[in-house]
Amino acid sequence: MADVHSKDVRSFNMSRIRSKDTKPEIVVRKRLFSMGFRYRIHDKLFPGKPDIILPRYRTVIFINGCFWHGHHGCKYFIIPKTRTEWWTSKISSTSINDLKVSEQIRLKGWQVITIWECELRKNQLEMTMERLVSSIRANV
Repeated sequence: MADVHSKDVRSFNMSRIRSKDTKPEIVVRKRLFSMGFRYRIHDKLFPGKPDIILPRYRTVIFINGCFWHGHHGCKYFIIPKTRTEWWTSKISSTSINDLKVSEQIRLKGWQVITIWECELRKNQLEMTMERLVSSIRANV
């Protein structure tokens, strides 16, 4: 099956996808800041450069896109019909890397929390933030 976009259009679309400071990240950061949490972002000293680092709570937070990180069982995770084999391999290697990075951080004695993009939709945002804050505070 051929791509529905030309090569130039597809290239432009892909170039607009951000790896940091995404809308889901900013939503979580603003909520945490308003609740009094202070954090660092994208610290290169940590494997995987976590999206949010809370040193006081020895907690890191990764905010993963459902498609890019292979959120199985999520309606937003659909393997494209073009280049299916390539996408499957790419997303699988991303998932494996996520597990390795989380394990490296846990071995340093830090808590790792992963929030999925779908958990930040309007109908789930409040519940997700409550769960997040509980997890952070439980690690003190």
